[in-house]
Amino acid sequence: MHEPGDQNATNGDAKPKDAETTISFSLGLADFLATNDISIGFTSYQTGRLYLVGRGPDGKLAVHEALYPQAMGVTANESRIYLGSLTQIVRLENVLPIGQLANDVHDKVYVPRNMQTTGNVDIHELGIREDGQIIFVNTLHNCLSIPSITHSFKPIWKPDFISDLATEDRCHLNGLAMVDGQPKYVSAVSQSNTKDGWRDRRYDGGVIIDVETNEILADGLSMPHSPRFHVGRVWLLNSGTGELGWLHPTDHAFTPVAFCPGFLRGLEFHNDHAFVTLSKPRHGHFEGLALDQKLEQAGTAAWCGIQIVSLSTGEVAQWVRFDGPITELFDICILPGVINPITLGPQSEEIRDFITVEQPDW
Repeated sequence: MHEPGDQNATNGDAKPKDAETTISFSLGLADFLATNDISIGFTSYQTGRLYLVGRGPDGKLAVHEALYPQAMGVTANESRIYLGSLTQIVRLENVLPIGQLANDVHDKVYVPRNMQTTGNVDIHELGIREDGQIIFVNTLHNCLSIPSITHSFKPIWKPDFISDLATEDRCHLNGLAMVDGQPKYVSAVSQSNTKDGWRDRRYDGGVIIDVETNEILADGLSMPHSPRFHVGRVWLLNSGTGELGWLHPTDHAFTPVAFCPGFLRGLEFHNDHAFVTLSKPRHGHFEGLALDQKLEQAGTAAWCGIQIVSLSTGEVAQWVRFDGPITELFDICILPGVINPITLGPQSEEIRDFITVEQPDW
């Protein structure tokens, strides 16, 4: 089995399907993935792609990409990936049993087995409830939602400052942290209750909200994204300043740990490292924030890619960088125990003939 998107890379550069784009890697990334026994997945809604990065039998990095329109939130484990796209939530299942390889190199083949249609509700981040129910941030309707059998979605929570369910992106609700299998924290760019009102508060209107209590846990943030709970702390990306940090347990003040040269969205943890996706500032939306000054002070330009940050030192341990037309990423996930994954896109040629049969009972 082979798709045109498969790439083998040394610890240097690789060319994705878009021949004008180059992906560069830090020299130790393949060894880092091997040592931690993980692969990673990440999305670019700008180009509509889900990327998987693992390592081949030769020890080199292996990159695979599949087309999904407006690929956004992604969450995963070793056997399943959930992906939010333009109009659907996609469930991808690994179809290989333990010990079996595809094409003698891939230990996981993720195939889309269910595509729940929501319509274009601007799906952002995803979470999986303890009972297996998918939850998604419904940004267009300012609420958390679950898929519905008969309708586009079923809302299950909204911030107290949102007066009603309207098809208006009022506060730009965007990020979701799950704790013990339940939605616990969300991020929003402002507390606006008017259509697109969040755009006027991009600089300092951002909030983190406790879903259980409806308490505004932290405010005064700049376009916060991707709240996460890790080792007893609430972490987040203060995207307007380009900073990864956590909330102090008493006064909930934002405590920066690292500056990353880009607009940050997408955060995952593995042991003592944070995995962060970076984008170049989008004209008219991400520009004019404190991030601009921080980039100038650091003497660097914004770039698009991934930085893997040591939580103990705040230093970048490994990285992935895109150069070319791809300028924005959105979310990232860890695939534990996975060596060299691949996925079949729903419109790929191979998915038509890639047939697997569940073992019958007889």
